[in-house]
Amino acid sequence: MNFRAPKYFLRIAGLGAFVGGVVVFKEFTGGGNYSGDENLAGKTVIVTGANTGIGKETALSLAKHRARVILACRDMDKCLEARKDIALESRNKHIYCEECDLASQESIRDFADRINQKEARLDLLINNAGVMRCKKSYTKEGIELQLGTNHMGHFLLTCLLLDKLKASAPSRVVNVSSVAHERGKINFADLNSTKDYDEGEAYAQSKLANILFTRELAERLAGSGVTCNAVHPGLVYTDIGRHMSINKSWLAMIILHPFLWLFLKTPRQGAQTTIHAALSPDLAGVSGKYFSNMKETTVSDAAQDRETARRLWAISECWTGLS
Repeated sequence: MNFRAPKYFLRIAGLGAFVGGVVVFKEFTGGGNYSGDENLAGKTVIVTGANTGIGKETALSLAKHRARVILACRDMDKCLEARKDIALESRNKHIYCEECDLASQESIRDFADRINQKEARLDLLINNAGVMRCKKSYTKEGIELQLGTNHMGHFLLTCLLLDKLKASAPSRVVNVSSVAHERGKINFADLNSTKDYDEGEAYAQSKLANILFTRELAERLAGSGVTCNAVHPGLVYTDIGRHMSINKSWLAMIILHPFLWLFLKTPRQGAQTTIHAALSPDLAGVSGKYFSNMKETTVSDAAQDRETARRLWAISECWTGLS
């Protein structure tokens, strides 16, 4: 036994060093952690798509800051499970579930009506929910699903809650966009992708729309005490990409997913820039900006086009029945 012990312990030590190295690598490449200790007691926040992934981690972090957190989700069973997890880990009992399907304008209006009637204030609106690279499909109103959910749904929700946000100023809106916006263009000739549909192009268009909406809203809210910023969470290992072809092949999942887990951010890491945009005292009064890894980042030329932003706003008002 004695002569075998060193080899055994060397193997254990080697395994431990490997695991430790992986942990350090994951933290080092994760983009940093938000370190603020703001007390949000008495503040009310809404996080859409809060039952899983980045949204759930965002809600958990805000709950740990003592906020009153409303989880706005499509699937109420999953929402209730998330609420239980968040309440237990944060030791915050003020976590609430509300049904809100961003692919249904009727559901959005019903949700906004409930919030406007029941809630005394709204300090933070985190527009996090989204779909990615899904097959051609449409919302209940007939809008291409990625544009309808990622942009139009949050456009409508935000506009319906603006009075509450203004009454609670200083307040903030955070729109979760993506670096994919750099590949996007707003195709006004076929905005609803009825002629040609490419799932990647449709996703990029919706993420560009998020930033154009952010910048135009910031202009319109100037002086109101409400700010609006957009964030790129990073490349994150979540189920938002469940529609992608890699997730439909068992072989690809077995071979590639371990590498994806290693090199992609965790949902907790992906939530840090959202938390930074929502809470950082350094961003008081800052609006219309785009952040990645908790730093202000330049957007694409297309995302800086004011005329495109104004035109998209007008169309969004029309498609959501606000005009």
